Amino acid sequence: MGYTNSPLVVYTNLSPNHSGQRTHSIDRITPHCVVGQLSAESICGCFTSPSRQASCNYGIGKDGRVSLCVEEKNRSWCSSSNANDQRAITIECASDLTAPYAMNSSVYGSLIKLCTDICQRNGKKKLLWLGDKNKTLNYAPAADEMVLTVHRWFANKSCPGDWLYARLGDLAAKATAALGGSSGLQASSLKNLSEAEAVTKIGPLFTENQKQSGILACVSMAQFILESGYGTSELAQNANNCFGMKADLSGNTWPNSAWDGTSVYTKKTQEQNPDGSMVTITANFRKYDCVEDSIADHAAYLLGAMNGSKKRYEGLAGCTDYKKAVQLIKDGGYATSHTYVQNLCSIIERWNLTKYDLAKASDSTAISGWYRVRKSWQNAASQKGAFHELVYAKECADANPGYTVFDPDGKAVYPTTPAASVPYAVRVSINDLNIRKGPGTNYGKTGYYTGKGVFTIVAESAGTGSVKGWGKLKSGAGWISLDYAARI
Repeated sequence: MGYTNSPLVVYTNLSPNHSGQRTHSIDRITPHCVVGQLSAESICGCFTSPSRQASCNYGIGKDGRVSLCVEEKNRSWCSSSNANDQRAITIECASDLTAPYAMNSSVYGSLIKLCTDICQRNGKKKLLWLGDKNKTLNYAPAADEMVLTVHRWFANKSCPGDWLYARLGDLAAKATAALGGSSGLQASSLKNLSEAEAVTKIGPLFTENQKQSGILACVSMAQFILESGYGTSELAQNANNCFGMKADLSGNTWPNSAWDGTSVYTKKTQEQNPDGSMVTITANFRKYDCVEDSIADHAAYLLGAMNGSKKRYEGLAGCTDYKKAVQLIKDGGYATSHTYVQNLCSIIERWNLTKYDLAKASDSTAISGWYRVRKSWQNAASQKGAFHELVYAKECADANPGYTVFDPDGKAVYPTTPAASVPYAVRVSINDLNIRKGPGTNYGKTGYYTGKGVFTIVAESAGTGSVKGWGKLKSGAGWISLDYAARI
């Protein structure tokens, strides 16, 4: 093949330390920590002497600048493994001198861009982090896949350090997203699992979904199992559609759909008439990039689908009784089966799916990130529900005059929102909170994410796409939606 080098390179100092042209096509990337806040030039300088017996393909300096030390066509001497270096692009990244060998945002941002560029030039649409040595080294990447490996798998070293190691999943997801591929779970990976194994694998996805939607994890999970046969149905396997979501659904008037609006899978399906008879029809179903998108779209539908001027599944968000929640779904017209409620409850009880539910809204223990709808903060018995998303908490308060929305700290935020004072600190608990160039979704993305952590807000502004408004980061990187940041 014709090898190329990254256009992101701003400095080149080629090392003599390499084995010549590689004997395997490029299908891995191995990022390392330099253990020092070095410049791009200094990283290359580490490998100019033949006596060093070490090198790398690229270096990323402390300011995010990229250097070329060994051309991509050649095998570097970097990860203590001939076999890995023959197929991997190796990258040395400036880091702290001591564990966990943290990298600054400039280095990490450049690493994401460089990995994306490497994948793109080598014809890859996905960057994978499998997180396990044996699984990774025995994995045969598809033609459009690149896999992340680490130095610690081949030598008694901590490289790339715990800081970056903990972010490799995020790195893979961001690079894959930039490439236009899917970094989520594929239903095809469930095909050969036992029912118990499938339940264990998908459980955390529904717990996370409950955090976002307020819909009991056990209920959505039971629907997944029933509708998709534990992810093995034709529709799941070929379209990642795990809930039988048709392309034309309730007039498609509900907000926040995770479907792209065009991708479909056509198949025959059986439906039950009111008199109990069955009829076979051919229908277009939604096709998703990954299982997570299917789950998110299903939740958005349950929360937003309308029946005239009324929500089709009113009261589902925040409901803590799975039997009541299942009945609400059936009564809203979700399924034609006369035994739908019985079937879902049976699945929930068989697998004890309630263990995947978050703590109930009435529990006295505080649940981080939840908005509670009460008459007063002290009157916990009056609570109508608890919601991860402020917009749904507001809807609940609007439907119950005299009730107020309280944030996780017990502060009233609706209908009366106290004026904010800046600067203040916020905690972000998601990996992929976009940083934008201005206060609103009408402003462009910077191409970076905050990641999880604590950040300082120095200014606030109302803006499109955020209920709580937008906060300006002290670092100057841009603005973030305060819907996903808890004040501390």
